[in-house]
Amino acid sequence: MLTQKQPQLIAGQGLHWSAQRIFSVVTQIIILLISVLLLTNVIITLGERRLQEDWATQRYSELQSVGTLIADKVSFQQFRTQMFANDELLKRYLTIPSEVRQLKLQQSWEVMIRNIPELLDIALFDPQGKYKFSTTNDFSRDPLPPSLLGGARNMGGNEVYTSPLEFTPIKGKLEPYLYQLAWLENPDQSVRGYLLTYQSMSRMLKSIKPAYSSAESPLMMLDTQGLLYAGAESKPTINRIPDTMGGSLRQTYPALWRKMAMSNFGQFHGDDATFVYLKIELTTQYETRREYYLVSYVRNDAIAELFSEWRNILIVGAVVLTLLALALILLSHSYRIGQRSREYSIELAHRLFHQDIGCVIINDKNRVMTANEKAAELLCLPLDELQDRNLQRILQFENEQYAEVAAQLEANNKWQGVIDFDSPGGSHLAITVTSSPRRSRQEKYYLVTFEDVSQLRKVQHQAKLNELLNDNAIPCALVQANGMLELANQAFMQLVSIHDIQGKNLTDLLNNDLSSQWPRITQQILLQGSWKGQILCDPNSKENTCLQATLKGHLDAAGEIEHIVCTLEQAQKRALLQDTGDFIPHRSAILVNLRDLDDYFKSLSPVSREHSSLLLIDITAESMLSHMSDIGQLENRQREVEIHILRTLPVNYQMSHWQLGKLIVILPDTSSDDAHHFAVKSLNGLNEIGLGTGICMGIASYQTGQNLEQYLSNAEVALKRAKQIGEQNICQAFTRQN
Repeated sequence: MLTQKQPQLIAGQGLHWSAQRIFSVVTQIIILLISVLLLTNVIITLGERRLQEDWATQRYSELQSVGTLIADKVSFQQFRTQMFANDELLKRYLTIPSEVRQLKLQQSWEVMIRNIPELLDIALFDPQGKYKFSTTNDFSRDPLPPSLLGGARNMGGNEVYTSPLEFTPIKGKLEPYLYQLAWLENPDQSVRGYLLTYQSMSRMLKSIKPAYSSAESPLMMLDTQGLLYAGAESKPTINRIPDTMGGSLRQTYPALWRKMAMSNFGQFHGDDATFVYLKIELTTQYETRREYYLVSYVRNDAIAELFSEWRNILIVGAVVLTLLALALILLSHSYRIGQRSREYSIELAHRLFHQDIGCVIINDKNRVMTANEKAAELLCLPLDELQDRNLQRILQFENEQYAEVAAQLEANNKWQGVIDFDSPGGSHLAITVTSSPRRSRQEKYYLVTFEDVSQLRKVQHQAKLNELLNDNAIPCALVQANGMLELANQAFMQLVSIHDIQGKNLTDLLNNDLSSQWPRITQQILLQGSWKGQILCDPNSKENTCLQATLKGHLDAAGEIEHIVCTLEQAQKRALLQDTGDFIPHRSAILVNLRDLDDYFKSLSPVSREHSSLLLIDITAESMLSHMSDIGQLENRQREVEIHILRTLPVNYQMSHWQLGKLIVILPDTSSDDAHHFAVKSLNGLNEIGLGTGICMGIASYQTGQNLEQYLSNAEVALKRAKQIGEQNICQAFTRQN
């Protein structure tokens, strides 16, 4: 049984914090800190939100009480207005008007105004609605609205009309008020006059309960259009709340107003404060129905201050729990490291001598103490003969050579090297000698490992031969499927004038519009295995400066291009570039959508467009698209047809994709007869290579004033005729009369 006093076989058996273990501990600590921060923040946020909801519930109850009291106040004021209308002094004045009776009436009204805080003024109007007199001059003396006069009204008798809230300046300050109108009627229901009482809404709110409009719980009153009629004097410390009478909450805080407009009561949690609102009715009569909003709010930082004590408790608790969790993580990892270290000490010998690497242990006298079977196999010696052998003899070292090994072991406690044994197989062994740290009263030992690197040496030798073979005068490069250079010989680098292939693309180095043609080139490599073409040709030079480029593709197991081998050779400059399919034509790019083709069509000159033709090609054979799996076959067939047509496509013609299985070719400056000859020539070429089966073509000539969509519709008509005829695969429609 191993104990702590037993010597360790190697120093690595101690308690070591590996990089993986440290990364695991750091990761767990980071996750713990993030989790604690998130959890604490969530709990604090939920606590503050709960406190906000409790405040909102309490405040909503208060708003209900305020709304009820305001409605009762308005009802009582209606009753009081009716009492003023039935006053004996007023009746006497109306019966026999005189200055004495008017003075007594005004004095009586002044006493009422002084004793009733919310009563601002009392005014009398004649039967025509014109102003007669009042107690103060704070209100307008304009005639009454026609809707309240004579037969235009629907109210009368003992009913009292209550106006909407309005503003009037009193002592340099806007005062929200409403007026109540009572009809003064004769016994025969004719109007003798009108009595108006002006009531202050701000004084009314203050008289209900001062706490409702305190700074801690401000109270605002707004109409159904969002205008503020009360509460501006609270001077809110939050943004987007109107701070003046008549300010519009609808404009300053649209989000809150949308919430209020959608319901009669509720809560709104903003960035700065939590709002509670309630819609109330001041009067319930049909003619005088008045609805207003009562709004109160509490600042979020005020809620945070109320919750600060609990927040501090939560933060302290989170810190304590985090420290305990950190201690637990470190202790658990230390315990597991100790356990694994002890298990490693027990299993080391077994694992050391039962693996694919040969191991030998020698003492400080260079004698073999023990060896495994793999070491005996690599050294081509029986296992029994290895016992008590000398390491120098096993390694077949001379005295001077072994002295250098011993000196390096003494200096670095390690030596590495590769030895070629003179055996029939010519094996190569990588040898590593490691010495154990010397301890007091313990002998020193060495661990020698043998690993067969013969295959590696062969691969290195083959790589050297390939490097020598590649070092020739022919420019050659290995390219990825996207055109990026992966390997190039010196001749290639000198030809394209580069010193480093890092980040270089073949299409950029060879120029010649290869970047736009690269997708087509890779398609041809997929279909035919290679591509050839002339590049770097100077049309103005009389010398032979063209190069013949050969691209040979190597596919992976999935059938995709893995690498492309590019070789460059001197080539003869061609006279007719369009007669060969190896050269890339200037206008061989296939437009991928109808919008690009429309841009090309519009860019043509009016003469070229007026004398143009359009060829619509359907490459779908009758046997295709019978099943969804045939779509891939149709795509491959379409690529093959495109490549063949591009080889013979004149410079001024343009090809474009339209639908799967259909191609469009615009032929500028081409009559219907020439377009038909081109279609026949293209179809014959496709038939020669076995691609003409099932292909139909429709030809249309340009009609004056057509757009591309109408042009294409005419070609579709011709294509349908070609399919219906059956005997002839090419048909024309809407051709010009030449």
